[in-house]
Amino acid sequence: MLIAGDIGGTKTDLAIYSDAAGPHAPIAQAKMHSADYPSLQAMVREFLIKAKQPIDRACFAIAGPVIEGRVKTTNLPWLVERDSLATELSLNVNSVHLINDLEAIAHAVPILRPDDVSTVNTGNPVLQGAIAVIAPGTGLGESFLTWNGHGYQVHGSEGGHSDFAPTDARQSRLLEYMLTLFGHVSFERVCSGMGIPNLYKFLRDIEHIEEDPNVTAMIATAPDPTAAIVNQGLSATNRSRLCAETVDLFISILASEAGNLALKVLATGGLYIAGGVAVHTLRVIQGPAFMQQFKNKGRFAELMARMPIHVIVAPAGIVGAAACGLETSE
Repeated sequence: MLIAGDIGGTKTDLAIYSDAAGPHAPIAQAKMHSADYPSLQAMVREFLIKAKQPIDRACFAIAGPVIEGRVKTTNLPWLVERDSLATELSLNVNSVHLINDLEAIAHAVPILRPDDVSTVNTGNPVLQGAIAVIAPGTGLGESFLTWNGHGYQVHGSEGGHSDFAPTDARQSRLLEYMLTLFGHVSFERVCSGMGIPNLYKFLRDIEHIEEDPNVTAMIATAPDPTAAIVNQGLSATNRSRLCAETVDLFISILASEAGNLALKVLATGGLYIAGGVAVHTLRVIQGPAFMQQFKNKGRFAELMARMPIHVIVAPAGIVGAAACGLETSE
């Protein structure tokens, strides 16, 4: 039996799987609030007590670079070590695997079911072509897959922390504003759950887009300001112009960086967009502005238009961690 987990900066999905049932059919599962626990070990211990299922291996997907069996979580104050985790779970160290959270999503891509995705651009997929994955969640994750002659091989990346590159005058002003706040402005700072409030403040304080005082107060006191901004921006009633422009700016930056990634790995097999923010803004991603900005690559606009684009609407991280864990144990 395998315990798998998708550990994010905001929430964590944990589940137990069997070889017979496979990665789409967990035997037990739970959703946890990551910040409520001092460590991954404490969270897993509580889950296993409640699940009452024996395990003999583990695979955890974690937001952060995994190097030599260790990872310092990007958006949590945790240091996760494979050896100590194996000891805590009473498992052989070789049966415990730590992978990057975007690697996990990439592992899920080849086994996604039709209902797990919403297609934004059908394109003209190339058989066995490279596949790009980008995921705006709490942070911004990126990964990709290449065909090795027998199947798709997953590659990790920390591309979300690369330099933010403006594509128009407003985004150039955004970069100048962000440089006053941070020594380094990555795409994650402006294209993620943590980045959306930065866009909102820029449009309010620098671009001087007015906001309803009631909306301002609501966002200021919301447990999750990002969700409040997105909900107000997409609301059919009482729609906030400032929130709506924040969402539009986010989508424009996401489309541009998705296009950058697709070009870098030559994603003729398609681009997959994952993450909670993408799911919540799906209606806008499906609009013409996203595709227009995605294709805005000069002489390569025609190539970009041929690339399929899908939004993953299912919890792919936990499925990918399970698939990786089950494959590794074979």
